Amino acid sequence: MIRLADNKDLEAINELRRQVNDIHVNGRPDIFKPGFCKELEDHAERYLSSDNSDIFVDEQEGKIAGMVMVDYISKPESPYGFARDFCHIAEICVDKEYRRRGIAHSLIERVKEETQKRGLSKIELDVWAFNDAATFYEAEGFKPFRTFLEYDV
Repeated sequence: MIRLADNKDLEAINELRRQVNDIHVNGRPDIFKPGFCKELEDHAERYLSSDNSDIFVDEQEGKIAGMVMVDYISKPESPYGFARDFCHIAEICVDKEYRRRGIAHSLIERVKEETQKRGLSKIELDVWAFNDAATFYEAEGFKPFRTFLEYDV
């Protein structure tokens, strides 16, 4: 069952976010800090209190099995680009015990529904090169539109 999260879900949401943080720390320890500080915990709470963001959770047998955090972004016109409104997937995670059961797909479908309901036509996300989730996103229909490169000096 996918639903909007509320404050009682914060502990479970942050446990999932810890799993994502660990993936990032393992993938790029030169960028990401190990651990999960209070400031990171509080970040999810801000999503719950904002009109421009949501957290959706998938509940299985009374346990939060997955979550997705989204921002609804309105970028004004600039000298470089046109004004545009879109949904941004900031974080998504399925608990390691529940992976490969279609939960991430269901979460993405819920984000698509909410995006349409809000009159938005695009969903964007970014994924680190070390993260195998890129294959999942491509299977869900996401296409690359920007690439970041780095060069070590």
